[in-house]
Amino acid sequence: MPSSLNGSLASSQPPDGDTEHSSMQKSKPKPGITYAGQDKLPKLPIPELEDTCKRYLDALRPLQSHREQRETEAAVQEFLKRDGPILQEKLKKYATGKSSYIEQFWYDSYLNFDNPVVLNLNPFFLLEDDPTPARNNQVTRAASLVISALSFVRAVRKEELPPDTIRGTPLCMYQYSRLFGTARVPTEHGCQIGQDEGAKHLVVLCRGQFYWFDVLDDNSDLIMTEKDMAVNLQVIVDDAVQTPIQDAAKGALGVLSTENRKIWAGLRDVLTREEDSNNAECLSTVDSAIFILCLDYTEPQTSAQLCGNMLCGSSEVVKGVQIGTCTNRWYDKLQIIVCKNGSAGINFEHTGVDGHTVLRMASDVYTDTILRFAKSINGHSPSLWASTSPDPSKRDPSSFGDVSTTPHKLEWDMVPELSTALRFAETRLADLIQQNEFQTLDFEAYGKNFITSMGFSPDAFVQMAYQAAYYGLYGRVECTYEPAMTKFFLHGRTEAIRSVTPESVAFVQTFWAEVPPAQKVEALKKASQKHTNITRECSKAQGQDRHLYALFSVWQRALDEDGAEAASSNGYSSPTDASSAPSSPVGSPKRDTNVPSENGDTHGFPAAASRPVSQTQSPPQQMPSLFADSGWDRINNTILSTSNCGNPSLRQFGFGPTSGDGFGIGYIIKDDSIAICASSKHRQTQRFVDAIEAYFLEIRRLLRLVQSKAATSPRASRAREAERPDVGSRFKTKGRVIKGEKEEARELKVEEDEDDGLGGCEYFRGSYGGRSANALVCLCVDGFFDAGMLLQAIKANEDEKASEKAVGQARRSVGKKLRLSEY
Repeated sequence: MPSSLNGSLASSQPPDGDTEHSSMQKSKPKPGITYAGQDKLPKLPIPELEDTCKRYLDALRPLQSHREQRETEAAVQEFLKRDGPILQEKLKKYATGKSSYIEQFWYDSYLNFDNPVVLNLNPFFLLEDDPTPARNNQVTRAASLVISALSFVRAVRKEELPPDTIRGTPLCMYQYSRLFGTARVPTEHGCQIGQDEGAKHLVVLCRGQFYWFDVLDDNSDLIMTEKDMAVNLQVIVDDAVQTPIQDAAKGALGVLSTENRKIWAGLRDVLTREEDSNNAECLSTVDSAIFILCLDYTEPQTSAQLCGNMLCGSSEVVKGVQIGTCTNRWYDKLQIIVCKNGSAGINFEHTGVDGHTVLRMASDVYTDTILRFAKSINGHSPSLWASTSPDPSKRDPSSFGDVSTTPHKLEWDMVPELSTALRFAETRLADLIQQNEFQTLDFEAYGKNFITSMGFSPDAFVQMAYQAAYYGLYGRVECTYEPAMTKFFLHGRTEAIRSVTPESVAFVQTFWAEVPPAQKVEALKKASQKHTNITRECSKAQGQDRHLYALFSVWQRALDEDGAEAASSNGYSSPTDASSAPSSPVGSPKRDTNVPSENGDTHGFPAAASRPVSQTQSPPQQMPSLFADSGWDRINNTILSTSNCGNPSLRQFGFGPTSGDGFGIGYIIKDDSIAICASSKHRQTQRFVDAIEAYFLEIRRLLRLVQSKAATSPRASRAREAERPDVGSRFKTKGRVIKGEKEEARELKVEEDEDDGLGGCEYFRGSYGGRSANALVCLCVDGFFDAGMLLQAIKANEDEKASEKAVGQARRSVGKKLRLSEY
């Protein structure tokens, strides 16, 4: 049976440099490799106040008018003279004994968020299809993914997962201990994160109905084979179909997890009103699961539809009843989603983990599915894991312990209050889905290889594409955000890269001006280099956003009733004093014993998180000048929220817009392609994506035009580069050199550009509305063009193809048509 939340969801600490006696270390006599480097990681440094203020002014300068700049500079100077040094000192004292000075404030910002987490907080990954076609059906793919995911869980729990590194430098592994068995639990005073570190069961959602069964034993070894898993999942699918979708929707309680958090907290009280009731047990089973598996009955056809399905589900109302996949989710936990055709993705609760952590999981899971298939062909094929579970089919069933591997269906008691709340929640969710739109770009003309061959950082290059495309549409630049990972530090999360700089503004203005191509390329180089420099500083925790937010939080907490004595501990901030580690469980839906107090403290969380912010002098009661200035509002209103996260295991990555008039842009830069998922509240998202694609093609033309020598084809191998017209070669006159279509087109393009510079034509492979096409595009020398011109060129090319098709049809009528029986 699943363990009860009352004794399982606990705020325990993972093994790291600050916690000597964590629950994981207590249960293992010898520590493994996963957290072995935690005690060697430096703590996140608190930047110098003057440096932070200078970076803040630099980030705002390209976004403000001259008058606004003067006002902000005056506000910053006053802040440096009066409130800033006081708050800086308070922050340093507050950070004493903590893993990270920003960690608790980070958790508070997420956990005190009252709006629905769907489309606002939870990101998604869309996995590539399984490379073995036989596995690309729902049950087979789901079983394969679950087995690989459980192998990953086992590696984390046994501390056998190799630590993340970047160029040999170890990264913090703290977040992996919070990835599984966790749940975001709403309360009247904000949410809290609970965790069952020993969770053994999986919860499956199918057509809005809930099922569970055990998948691990007490040692975190797998107790089911992939075939056993497939049998269980097929049984669940067959059972779920027995209930008409319209009837199932009336009891799809997962919709409640999309509600406003305070409303959801009240509804959980209804579910757990009676301590040992059936609803309380069902809720505890869901919350304490390792993760959620969602089996959807739909088959999204386009990339954009797939992304929408992974992010928020589909909304389809038939005869007044919601039957879309939006009812088949539980957004307070990590979810693996598998469509009927085998397309799969991940949706995750973002409070405790960042995209980099979930990406590692997704990559290892995808890799393991391939290696297990290889092992079925060749038994000597390598394994991704340091050790593997004993073969369940060869184990004595009694060795599994107290487990139940047969699927059980959770049957909720639908009291009138729940039925009414479910109806209203679904209506609000459908509204939310309809208010957002998603478009994708699978750009296959080039990727990382071409960009680096031209001397650019791939990420900086793509960031400038967003700036240029937006400026080309609206004639202005807007506040842009990109996260930089700070996991080089203990419990590091991210720092904010502000992509708009004076150099980027100069570039977009130059790009859209009537100037020589060389001038445009030179401006791009300067803007990209500036972006790279900022990224490098942010990864060293030398940005301005997190530091200023921490200072703001210190001031804000001083305004509470308890003044500086109050400090919320809804998150995970871990103390250096092992004696203050939590001893009582939290996270149970029975919040009469675990409700945060008025000052935000939560029973069972580290006492260190409640240490006083102020020791000697109270922070100012009046809002400090920097935070009262309009610049603070400007930099915190992100219009282009971007994030680069992915590798070849992912097809797309994305999230919802962070502001009503903004775009949410997730992107993946692969060797020879770029995948982008853009979302907005109907701000001409497709047009923006088209503008990005058009920019990519135009900037490639400019780069080739400026370069006098043709670069090596991105797809060419090093062996091709080694070929030289050596006079002494014995092959020099043997045969004619055959060149690929793309090479010939490229060389012809360069030759034409060098001849007259008045423009030319080239073949490229693009993507329009999800359809790949070879299009002949005429590009103007000055670089000014729009999506309309591209579409005209495509139409012209389609007309030409139509005429060729007519000729081909006439040719097919010549000669005798043979029947197969004559062969």
